[in-house]
Parts: sequence; C-alpha cells; structure tokens
Amino acid sequence: MAEVTTQRKEQAQRVIAGFRTAYPDADCELTFTNPLELVVATILSAQCTDERVNQVTEELFKRYRTATDYAAAPQETLEQEIHATGFFRQKARSVRAMGQMLVDRFGGEVPSTMEEVTQLPGVARKTANVVLGTAMGIASGIVVDTHVRRLAYRLGLTDQTDPEKVERDLMTVVPEQDWIWFGHATIWHGRRVCHARRPDCASCVLLADCPKRGV
Repeated sequence: MAEVTTQRKEQAQRVIAGFRTAYPDADCELTFTNPLELVVATILSAQCTDERVNQVTEELFKRYRTATDYAAAPQETLEQEIHATGFFRQKARSVRAMGQMLVDRFGGEVPSTMEEVTQLPGVARKTANVVLGTAMGIASGIVVDTHVRRLAYRLGLTDQTDPEKVERDLMTVVPEQDWIWFGHATIWHGRRVCHARRPDCASCVLLADCPKRGV
C-alpha cells in the first residue's frame, strides 16, 4: 500500500506540473460576487452547463440579494426564473430551503465549515468544497465532480469510483496548498481535452504520463 501511495504521489506531481503549464489560472467558471451567490449558482449547475447558469443568475442575482430574499420567494416564481437550468422544481425547493436555513440557523450568512455548509438543503460535499474553496479560500477538500472522478481514474490517481473515496485518494497525493486550484484545473482539462467519450489525447499536456492514453 505504501508503495502504491508513493507511486501515486509521484504521478500526482507530474499531473500537477502539467496542469500548472496548461491551466495556471484555473478557477470556478460560475459567476458570483459572494458566497451566497456561489451556493445558489452551484445548486443550479447540477445537470446544467456553467454557461447556462451564468445566463440565468445574471438577472436572478439582481432580484435576490440575501438569504431572506430566497426564503421568501414564491415557489412558482422561482421555478419560472430558473427554469432554463433544468430540474427547476427541485432546485427551487432546495434554494428556498437553503435560504430559510441560513436565516434560521446562521444569521443569514453562509457558514465557513464543511460540517455546517453540508447541512444546507441542496448542498453536498462537492458543492461545499466549491463554496469554501472558491468563495472563502478554505481548503477543506478537493472538488470531485464527474470530470474529476473520470480524470483521477484515467491519470492513475485512484481506483475508486465513489466521489468521497476518490476525494480521499486525491487528498492523500495532492499537496493541501494545491487542493482548491487542482480541482478547478482538473475540471478545465476534462471539459477542454479529456472528454468522457472521445478524449483528445493528441492535444493533452499529460499524454506521456497518462496510463490510459489512447483508451
């Protein structure tokens, strides 16, 4: 096991070096100005592109500025306003309930710990990592979405498929100071190069170091 961990740490360093070259400024592609906006945007991003979410939140964030605003929003109204993001009924319920919990338990402010943020309706560990890392600069873990899970396996950094187990493996081999950036860089690479069905291996900065190249 120790040998496997050592090999993966060495591989992680190669991956990090490649990503530093290709995506030195990788960051969240959702538009936001504060933690509350990022919570909402991330909830809306489920099964939806960041581009579409940004189109919707451009107007949404003008109407809703506080947790109280979301808590007080009529369900049908909010559904109509976020309809374009898909799964709008459940997302509207989650956003309204999230706003209400912030008002009731956290003084209307997004809390700053993983334990507290994951208590919010519609917020699982992935969303909490996005909010804590991107909006607050708190490295509580590594964001694991479908891109990160896929690339972590392809790049030989994990054998796991469960997101939380993938995250634990990544946190073991990626230095903590890189956790926030690494998640975003991996997502960028998954969106731009290492696609699920037809990865563009010829354009990959990690081609020489990828155990799954050409597969």
